[in-house]
Amino acid sequence: MRIGTRDSSLALWQANKVKVQLDELGYETEIVPIKSQGDLTLDKPLYELGITGIFTKTLDIAMLNGTVDVAVHSMKDVPTALPNGIVQRAVLERASSLDILVTNGSTQFDEPCTIATGSLRRKAQWLHRYPHHAIVGLRGNVNSRLQKTAQSDWQGAIFAKAGLERINVLPQNYIDLNWMTPAPAQGAMVVVAMENDVFCQEAISKLNHRESEICTYVERDFLRVLEGGCTAPIGAISKINNDTIYLKGVLFSLDGVTKLEIEQSIPLVDYKTLGKKCALKMLANGGKKLMQQIKAESK
Repeated sequence: MRIGTRDSSLALWQANKVKVQLDELGYETEIVPIKSQGDLTLDKPLYELGITGIFTKTLDIAMLNGTVDVAVHSMKDVPTALPNGIVQRAVLERASSLDILVTNGSTQFDEPCTIATGSLRRKAQWLHRYPHHAIVGLRGNVNSRLQKTAQSDWQGAIFAKAGLERINVLPQNYIDLNWMTPAPAQGAMVVVAMENDVFCQEAISKLNHRESEICTYVERDFLRVLEGGCTAPIGAISKINNDTIYLKGVLFSLDGVTKLEIEQSIPLVDYKTLGKKCALKMLANGGKKLMQQIKAESK
């Protein structure tokens, strides 16, 4: 079974985690690294590139043309609509969904600061909380972003905690951003296969973690209904508590001034309705107008 992956250290770590689990189940596997356009184009923020699934498209093509059999992704990078012929078959147990600020020494947030991120969602949430701060763009793989941060005069840069923990590069000087709503499916890994490949589907479905699958489904369904094909500052986090499932979703204006938020819990058996229900409620209460504003400003 050929496992397709980006060739960054984090992506390779994730692919090797899948490989080890499949090997333990008795399957023969090999890693096939492929460089994505998102890794090659580093001079622009992601949201300016205008491509949905910029980190996954190259792997999609490799699957569709038969170069690889399955692919491993950071789930937050995967578009909510998969290409025809490709299906999701496993969500591994989720790691931390937290965003963190890697700092260059002590940070006094009440003073002017410069914070780095390439994410619209992180930028908007930071500016909502600290409107007097400056935000600069930051692209590249985890290691290069950490290096750029250390060599800069910024006060800090925002990262996903899970990625740094996975490849053992989490520095001592960081702050958990518990107040920041993560990207839908942040901290989760997903494995996809070809729709007509029963063997690979059966194999990777054995790796699925049901609770992580349910929570990421709810978050991504919220994103799917809200986004409508437009890149926007959207966050969502879902949690299961006994027989109840909870969702918190947020939508911000690009400048972080406007914030829309929704929180709702429903019986777990009805989880498939929660993301859509919350997104429709948000759209009806100012979200539609805000999304139109974001689309206009993004042109």
